[in-house]
Amino acid sequence: MAVEKKAVPMREQPVEQRIKNFDEVPLGYSEEEAIKEASRCMQCAKKPCVQGCPVRIDIPVFIKVLKEKDFQKAIDIIHENDSLPCMTGRVCPQEEQCQAVCVIKKMGEPISIGRLERFLADWDLNNRKNKKAQEIRKAAAKNIKVAVVGSGPAGLTAAAELAKKGYDVTVFEGYHKLGGVLVYGIPEFRLPKAIVASEIDLLKELGVKFATNMLIGRALTIEDLFQEGYKAIFIGAGAGLPDFMGIPGENLSGIYSANEFLTRVNLMKAYKFPEYDTPVKRGSYVAVIGGGNVAMDSARTALRLGAKHVYLIYRRSEKEMPARVEEIIRAREEGIDFRLLTNPVRYVGDEKGVVKQVECIKMELGQPDASGRRRPMPIKGSEFKIDIDEAVVAIGNTPNPIIPLTTPGLKIKKDGQIEADDWGATSIPGVFAGGDIVTGAATVITAMGAGRKAAEAIDKYLS
Repeated sequence: MAVEKKAVPMREQPVEQRIKNFDEVPLGYSEEEAIKEASRCMQCAKKPCVQGCPVRIDIPVFIKVLKEKDFQKAIDIIHENDSLPCMTGRVCPQEEQCQAVCVIKKMGEPISIGRLERFLADWDLNNRKNKKAQEIRKAAAKNIKVAVVGSGPAGLTAAAELAKKGYDVTVFEGYHKLGGVLVYGIPEFRLPKAIVASEIDLLKELGVKFATNMLIGRALTIEDLFQEGYKAIFIGAGAGLPDFMGIPGENLSGIYSANEFLTRVNLMKAYKFPEYDTPVKRGSYVAVIGGGNVAMDSARTALRLGAKHVYLIYRRSEKEMPARVEEIIRAREEGIDFRLLTNPVRYVGDEKGVVKQVECIKMELGQPDASGRRRPMPIKGSEFKIDIDEAVVAIGNTPNPIIPLTTPGLKIKKDGQIEADDWGATSIPGVFAGGDIVTGAATVITAMGAGRKAAEAIDKYLS
């Protein structure tokens, strides 16, 4: 039987509607659409898509069972390796991982694995709401306490896997809300907060305890946790310290790091000010600096806050942008003005110290750098200015040094990341780490993969 070359498209909010709200843009598959897309899978014997998945979901099997309409069994298969499918189905870059090695890609569009995962996760979420109690497989209680630092994707995954193995798990979160980057970094229109809360509720059913407003390194140290009876500790605190370019004028009023900008809007609901007492500047002419997913999120958020014009300034070409292709497409559809091969060199302020312009220089691509991408080089004499009243710098983050500074003996790399082996073991026995605090800023699913591996290593360490 011939394989359909085109994937089933996913319905989305119309552009003219979505730029005026913070509701989720993609609307998900219907049952009919999901089964039709699942029918395209060739059920490859070698399963290259599984090798492309950082948490090794048995993709062909869950797709086969989905096609047979046994949605409960299909989501159970996913849950064996992925504790947060509602999230990964939405924000995981499947096009660079499992879908990149899909055999059907040789003759057409790859199977929409992420969309199928999202369909099943949403089905499970809706079905779960109709049950009085969720039955979850769990090992017998070991009565051994394990601490998890950070409630982002790495921490939540480690907590879920350890709870399933019978450990008494407590997650310590520095913010007042749980979810880490999933709630403060990713906008509502990409990942609704209610989805994150529902997935965390499932962890609570597993027995995971959560302690908010507990910044480890301040409220308690790693040593304090050991003294309180925790036999192992997983550090998944992420990389939340924003980077800046260090150019003149960067301290002017109206210039935000993407971290602060998105945290105010996403976590503290600044877009509803004064209903929520967390103001954020609503710029009319906004420049966002960067080319990753965070830059796209910041630009699209500024637009929804009412900006008349949003510039996305990136020093390389669009082909070399690290952002997901679908996010670049949506940003363009929404009217974001891409200024590529362009780099800021300074900000200009008015007499009150408020940013009014960004001066940029044109770039050209030279020889490849250490990342394999062609190095952007400035074109002498090509400087020009753009009138703005707000700027958001989205060029990356580094780990907060608070844990290393308060944990004697914890080995740190030159860039501030924690030194850990492939299984998350650090220089201190019983202390494990994973996610962005080890690798630097990466994807949600990569952090989840690190949390899962660390949970296995912790179980082995404590056994």
